[in-house]
Amino acid sequence: MKKLTPMMKQYFEIKKNYEDSILFFRLGDFYEMFFEDAIVASRVLEIALTGKNCGLEERAPMCGVPYHSSNSYISKLIENGYKVAICEQVEDASASKGLVKRDVVRIISPGTVMEENLLDNKKNNYLMSIYVDNNKVGISYVDITTGDFYATSIEENNLVEEIAKIQPKEIIYNDNSLSEKLEKISILNNIFLNKESNYYYSLDEDILYKYFSKEYIENLRLSDILEVKYSLIGLLNYIFNTQKQITSNLNNISMYNSKDYMSIDMFTRVNLELTETLRSKQKKGSLLYVLDKTNTAMGGRLLRKWIEQPLINKEKIEERLNLIEEIKDNFTLREDICEELKNIYDIERLCGKLAFEKINPKEMVSLKESIEKIPNIKNILLNSDTKYIKNLINGLDELKDIYLLIDNSLLEEPSITLKDGNIIKSSFDERIKTLRELSTNGTYLIKNIENREKERTGIKSLKIGFNKVFGYYIEITKANLKQFEIPNNYIRKQTLSNAERFITDELKEIEEKILNAEEKIKDLEYELFVDIRNKVYKNIDRIQKVAKTIAYIDVLTSLAKVAYENNYCKPSINTSGELNIIDGRHPVVESIIGEENFVPNDIKLNTGDFKIGIITGPNMAGKSTYMRQVSLISLLAHIGSFVPAESADIPIVDRIFTRVGASDDLSQGQSTFMVEMTEVSHILKNATKNSLVILDEIGRGTSTFDGLSLAWAIVEYINEKIGCKTLFATHYHELTELEDKFKGIKNYCVAVEERGEDIIFLRKIIRGGADQSYGIHVAKLADLPFEVIKRANEILKDLEKNDIVNKNICSEAAITYQSSSNENKELKQELVKEKNDLDEQLSFSNIEKESILKEIKLLNIINMTPIEAMNALYNIQNKVKSIGDDVL
Repeated sequence: MKKLTPMMKQYFEIKKNYEDSILFFRLGDFYEMFFEDAIVASRVLEIALTGKNCGLEERAPMCGVPYHSSNSYISKLIENGYKVAICEQVEDASASKGLVKRDVVRIISPGTVMEENLLDNKKNNYLMSIYVDNNKVGISYVDITTGDFYATSIEENNLVEEIAKIQPKEIIYNDNSLSEKLEKISILNNIFLNKESNYYYSLDEDILYKYFSKEYIENLRLSDILEVKYSLIGLLNYIFNTQKQITSNLNNISMYNSKDYMSIDMFTRVNLELTETLRSKQKKGSLLYVLDKTNTAMGGRLLRKWIEQPLINKEKIEERLNLIEEIKDNFTLREDICEELKNIYDIERLCGKLAFEKINPKEMVSLKESIEKIPNIKNILLNSDTKYIKNLINGLDELKDIYLLIDNSLLEEPSITLKDGNIIKSSFDERIKTLRELSTNGTYLIKNIENREKERTGIKSLKIGFNKVFGYYIEITKANLKQFEIPNNYIRKQTLSNAERFITDELKEIEEKILNAEEKIKDLEYELFVDIRNKVYKNIDRIQKVAKTIAYIDVLTSLAKVAYENNYCKPSINTSGELNIIDGRHPVVESIIGEENFVPNDIKLNTGDFKIGIITGPNMAGKSTYMRQVSLISLLAHIGSFVPAESADIPIVDRIFTRVGASDDLSQGQSTFMVEMTEVSHILKNATKNSLVILDEIGRGTSTFDGLSLAWAIVEYINEKIGCKTLFATHYHELTELEDKFKGIKNYCVAVEERGEDIIFLRKIIRGGADQSYGIHVAKLADLPFEVIKRANEILKDLEKNDIVNKNICSEAAITYQSSSNENKELKQELVKEKNDLDEQLSFSNIEKESILKEIKLLNIINMTPIEAMNALYNIQNKVKSIGDDVL
C-alpha cells in the first residue's frame, strides 16, 4: 500500500468496504473501475480494458464510462447480477486542498434500483428479507420505489411457495442453511440472491425507530413475533446502508397472514400461466394479459397482486364483486372514469422519487397534473347511481393544497434538470421577478448598444456577440477596419482571421449585471424548488393513500370492462363445497379465438357423490383446456372478478393444485417422470378437502402397468384420504372402472364424431368414458407423412390383435366357454390361468404384498442389533395390518 499513489490509496480505502459491489469511482466526467472490477465490467459492458499507473510495478487494469450516460451501463451490470457502488466527490474540488474527498453515496442492486429503464411500470420491484428462527420464518419485503411494505411469519416448509407468490427481485437472508433451497428458486425465477447479507441482521435494532415511531412499532407487537422483527431489522439496515438516507415513503408496514389468501404453489402458477406464459415468459398470452385494461401503472401493479394473492374470505370477495358490478352495469360511469384515469401518472413511483430526492421539475408537474384529476374522479363517482362505489370514494383527499403549491410555483413546461434554471414562475417570488426583468432588460440594452454603434461607426455588419471566455464583445470585420478609425473606448480583445473583437467599459458593466442576474436566478430557482419539494415530501403519506385508492378504482374499472366486453357473469360464492359452472370458458383461449368459436362446458363437483371427475378422450380434444378453465374460473372468482361462464357457483377453495404437461428439470438432474412424481407428491401431502386439484396424464412417463398402477392408487388416495374436488385427465381407460368401485368418482369424456377414417373433436365434455385415444388421427392432423400414418395403423391393428387385455380370452364369456372336448377343457384352463395372471398383475394389494416380501428378503438379520431387529419387525407388522388379512 505504501507504493500506491494517493488516489489509488483512496480507492482501496473505499473499495474494502464494498467488496461485493463493482465500485464506480468518480474521476472528473467519468466513473472509473480498477483491478478485478475493471476486468469484470469490461467483459460485461463490452468496453475497452486499459491500464493506469498506480504506484505498483504493474499497471492497474482500468476501464471507465461517461458520467452523463452511466445509467445504461449500470443497468446492464444489474441485469447481469452485479451490485454497483456509486462513489462521488463529496466536496467542491475548487475549495479543497490536495486530493478531493470521495465516498460511496449509494449502492444499486436489483432490489434497490430507482432507474426507470430497469423497472417494469406495472410490476413491483420487491426487496425481500428472510429471517429464520427455530423453524419459524419471518418475511418482510418492500418496493422502495412505491413504498409498498409487507411482513408476515410462515412455516419454513411454506417458504418457497411464498417467494413464488411475491416474486422479489432480490433476497437477503440470515441463515446459510437456506442457501440451497433459495438457490433453486432464484434460478427458476431470476432472483438476485444476496449471499453476503447476514451481516445486516446483526446491526443496530434502533433502525426501526429511525423509520417509524416507537408507538407504531409497539402497536405491531413485534416482541411476540421475533422472526418478523429481525427480518425487518435486516431489511431496513440493508436499505439504509445502500441508499444512505432515511425516507418517509416507507411509512406503513402491512402485517398479513398468508393463510388469509389462497395458496398457489410455484408449479400451479407456472402451469396456469397466471402472469406470464410457460414458454416465452411473456405477459401476452397469460391471464394477466386478458384482465389488464388498467389505465395507470399503479392499477397494473395492484391487479397483478390480486391475481397472485386470491382472497379466501367470502365477505371480502363479495365486496369486490359488488363494486365491479356497479361499474360494469353503468357504461357512462365506466367510460368517464377511464378517460380521467388515462391522464394520471404513476403517483406511487413519483412519491418514491420525491422521497429519495430524485424527482425533477418536470415530474413534479406530472404529479400536479395527476392530482388535478382527483376531484373530477371523485365527482363522477359521487354523482353516479351507485351504492358501494360512493362509500369507497366519499372520504377521498383531493390534495388541493399540494396542487396549489405546485401550480403557483412551477412553470408549466419547466426544465428537466435542476441546475439549468427555467423552473419557477416569476409570479411566485419577487426576487425571481426582479432578476428576470434585469436579465431581459439587459438583453434589450445590449441590442440598443449594438444599434447605436452601427449608427456611430457606419458599419452595418458590426455585431455584438457573446462567449464564455470573453463575455460580450463587439466584432468588426477586417475589411471594414481598413477604412475605420478605432474609437478610444474600444479595447482590442481578440484577433481572428477575418475580424477583430473589442470590448468597452459600458459593455462589461452591463455584462456583469446580466450574468450575475442569470446565475442568481439559477441558484434561487434551485433553492426554491428544494423548498417546494420538501413541503410536498412532508405530505407524502397523504399522497400515497390517494394513490392506493386511485389504483383500487383502476383495477375495479379494468375488471368491469373485461366483464362487460367478454360477457362474463357475476359468480356466487358459497362455503358448502359445491362447484357448479354452466357454459364455462377458458378466458385466455377465448380471447384468442373469440367467444363465438369457443365451445363452452359445464362442471359440477361437490364434497359428496361427485368429488372426482375421470376425464378420458383423444389427444388434442380439449381435456387440458377444460381442466385449466375450471381452475382459472375458480381463481378469478376468488380475486373478486366476474368469470367467463353463463353462471357459476364457486366454493371457497383454500388451494389450487395443478399437474399439467411434462418437462425435464435437467438443472436438478430430474427426468420428466421424476418432476411429475415430485409435483404429485407435493399435492398429496398438502391438499385438503377444500382444495381444487387438476391432474393431467399422471403416469405417462413410465411403463404402462407402472403408470396405470400409480394413477389408480393416486385417484384412490385422493378419494379416500383427502376428499378434495379433483379433475383427472387420463389415457388409461382402465381407470373408468373406478366409478363402479368408489363413491364420489364419475366418468367424463370428450365427445368425438367419426366420419369414415376421419374424426372431428367436438370439444364437448359429456358423461361416460372413452375407449380409445385417436393418437394416429391426431398425427394425421399434424400432417405426418402418409406412409407413417398408414404403417402406424397396420401396427396398431397387429398390437390390438395380440394384446391380452383386448383379447376375448380375457372376457367372462371366454372363460365360461362350455365344451366337453378335452381340447376345449385344456383351452379353458389356459384362459383361466391367463386371466388370473392378468388379475394378479393389476391387483394393487398384491403389489403391496410383494413389496413386503421383498423387504423381508433384504433384511440382514445376522448383522442387526436386537433393537434394530425389533424395529424392523414392528414396521413390517404395521404394514401387514394396513393391507388387511385378505391379502395374505
